[in-house]
Amino acid sequence: MTEDIFRKEKIKLTPEVGFDLVGTDYFAEPGNQLYLVEHFEMYQDALNAKKEKKNPTEYFILYKGAGGESLSR
Repeated sequence: MTEDIFRKEKIKLTPEVGFDLVGTDYFAEPGNQLYLVEHFEMYQDALNAKKEKKNPTEYFILYKGAGGESLSR
């Protein structure tokens, strides 16, 4: 059940174009654990911003794939 809620959250936050750097708040209620940090037009800029974070493992990059699916790295 929790994985399904997390997947729906990721889909909701995935941008139509570009790349979103998203953070995870593990103490928030399920369904509200993800939050937008910043939107980027280029993947490399999002990746650099993620690497600059104090704990980069708590952040990931969301984007739409060629088939319109929600992808993350």
